[in-house]
Order: sequence, then C-alpha cells, then structure tokens
Amino acid sequence: MNTVRHTSRGVNSILMNTHQLIQELREPAASKIVLLVADGLGGLPLETGGKTELETASTPNLDALVRDGVCGLSTPVLPGITPGSGPGHLALFGYDPLEYRIGRGILEALGINFPVGPKDVAIRGNFCTLGADGKITDRRAGRPSNEKNAAAVAKLRTIQVPGVELFVEPVREHRFVVVIRGDGLGDAVNDTDPQAVGVPPLKAEGADPASRKTADVVNQFVAKAVEVLKDEGPVNGVTLRGFAKLPKIATFEEVYGLKAAAIAVYPMYKGLARLVGMDILDPGTTLKGQVETMKKAWKDHDFFFLHYKYTDSTGEDGNFPAKVQMIEKFDAVIPDIQALNPDVLIVTGDHSTPSKMKSHSWHPVPTLLAADTCRTDGVEHFNESACLRGGLGQFQAKHLMLLAMAHAGRLGKYGA
Repeated sequence: MNTVRHTSRGVNSILMNTHQLIQELREPAASKIVLLVADGLGGLPLETGGKTELETASTPNLDALVRDGVCGLSTPVLPGITPGSGPGHLALFGYDPLEYRIGRGILEALGINFPVGPKDVAIRGNFCTLGADGKITDRRAGRPSNEKNAAAVAKLRTIQVPGVELFVEPVREHRFVVVIRGDGLGDAVNDTDPQAVGVPPLKAEGADPASRKTADVVNQFVAKAVEVLKDEGPVNGVTLRGFAKLPKIATFEEVYGLKAAAIAVYPMYKGLARLVGMDILDPGTTLKGQVETMKKAWKDHDFFFLHYKYTDSTGEDGNFPAKVQMIEKFDAVIPDIQALNPDVLIVTGDHSTPSKMKSHSWHPVPTLLAADTCRTDGVEHFNESACLRGGLGQFQAKHLMLLAMAHAGRLGKYGA
C-alpha cells in the first residue's frame, strides 16, 4: 500500500472536489485565523456520573469565549475510530485522513528538518525497557532525558546493515528517527511496537517484496540495537513504527490561499505543519514563548496553528489531576491571544486522551469557534457535555477549515 494516494485516479473525488471548490470560492481578505490545538483535549470521568478533566478544570477564559462563539464535538476520522496524532491534525488542516495516510516516521523526520529523499523510508523510533526475558517492561524507557536520548542514539549510529545507509537522529525523551536509504525499499511494514508491556517487540514483516526488503533491514537493526544498548540501563531496547516514504500533498497555501505559520514545541507537529507547507516558527519550549512568537509574527501570516502538547502527555500518563492543571494553564493564555484580535479563533484537540484510559480514544473532541459572524448557541461552558448541545453539533474535523474560512470572510458564494 502506498503511503498517500494522490493521483488523479487514486484520490477520493469528494476530497478533490472540496479542495477544488475552496480554490474556486476563496477570496482575498485581511482576516486572521488562529487554530489552537490542545493535544488530547477530550477526556472521561474517572467514575460514572463524575466529571471529565475539562469539566473539572477552572476555565473562565474558555467559558467566556464559548459564550461569544459556537461549539460542538468534532470526530477526527470516523465514529469509533481512535486516531493517531497525524490523522487527527491532518483532519484539522482539512485533509481527509482516510485518503492522506501518512506514516509517523515522515512526520518525525520532517519535524527535525531531516532532508528526506525519494530513496528513503523514515521510521519513528521509541526507546523501551526490556526485561531479561526480552519482554517490554516500559514502552517509553522511563521517558529518559534528552541527554540520555542523545547518548543512546550515538550508540545506534554505530550500527551498519549491508546494502543500505542508516541515519539515526534524536528527537526528545524516548523518541528518535531512523531513516533507511537504498534502492527498492517499501514502506508497507508493520509497527514493531506491540502497544503493550509483558510481551516482546514484534518482528517486522513486509506486505510486498520491496517492503520485505525494508523489514529485513529493520530486524537486523533492532537485533543489533539490543546489543549496543545493553549497558544503557532502562534504555536497552527499541521499537519502530510509522514506516513511510515521502508523500506528495497539496500545500496549505495552494488549497486555502493562506500564508500559514506553525508554533509547536514537539518535532512531530512541526513535521505535520512542514508537510503541508506552513512556515515553522521557533517558540522555544514554553507556552508563554509560543504566544510571544505569535505576537511577533502576527503581521506576517494569515493563519496560525499553535500546538499545546501537555494535555495529551498527562492523559497518556493516567494523571487526571495533572491534565486538569495543564488545561488550566492553557486557559490562562487565551486573553493574550484574544488581545491580538483574530477574526476567527478556534480551540479544539486532535483527539481525546482520557486519563482513565491512559491512551488516545475515539471520543469526539470539544471544539469552539469564536468570530463576529458566529450564530451563538447559548452554551456557557467549554467542556464535553456542554459542547454536546452546541450549535456546531457533531461533525467531522476535516470540515473545520471550511467553517474557519467562511467565518473569516474568505469564501465566496457557491452557484448562482
């Protein structure tokens, strides 16, 4: 299977017509659109009848914003489908995630600005902890420091596999990137991460001859990785996921006519933005720095994508109180963004990450849109139960950019 089907015959005609329609109807305007993505925003109550993290948090600024706007619940892919961060964000950017199936390896590689070429297969790597029996005891190796990550990557760089070039680059904490370069490589390879502890990493297998060649390289690399990491304590194994070759995809500016900027801390989300042609701004490592970066670049762009990670990571850790705190921290910067007077301000998530589940989930995501042209819906609080009654209803996230463009006065009339 190709990573992305983007030929005139392979792309879903509805998707193509939607993008073509936007290109036909879009109109120039001086309006500004801001998309704030609190990763993994949606949650669940710990007990039946209780409150979710968002319902528990004190969010006076988001509540005020939703009273002046309109809200609903967005479905990243399809009802019941649990999305990864890649599909979740592509949907928010208006690209159908069922058609643009982009492996996480490419996103990680682009996120660190690695020059991926046509002969490359990019792979997202995780350091893990293996017991004496070869079974995984910690899928993230205790979230090592970036310094520990770099030291472990240095050892992985000593690995050689005949017939290909290997590139290993650090990302942060337990994450790294592997790029395999060579002739005749495919990317239809299963993840070696079993997404569970108490079991060994999976063997890589390819779905076609080219991908079997890649899988053979991967299995050799993983075996050698265990050997070179044997003295690295909890960072003594690797799992690989998101095998992908470089896709072709229409840029954000080609589709929407918007000069877009991405303000993200984690490399993968920079990679998603770079994939669709957004300018990547460097905000440092703090939420305050992200907001300050937006202020400085305000005159130079029409669209701003700001990504906030920590609502997701605390949910994956199963830390309900910490996720509540991260939501409240996110709420605190809303006035600073409102002070810029964006014409359209959207707040949402790419998926839900309930602390109760310690993982991504299929639950629809609270979404609000504030603009002078909103038809308000009487909702007074920004949370899951309130958004269920919102004027946007439950909708597919891939349609959010249509609403953003319309409320920004950037779409003309369709038909006579």
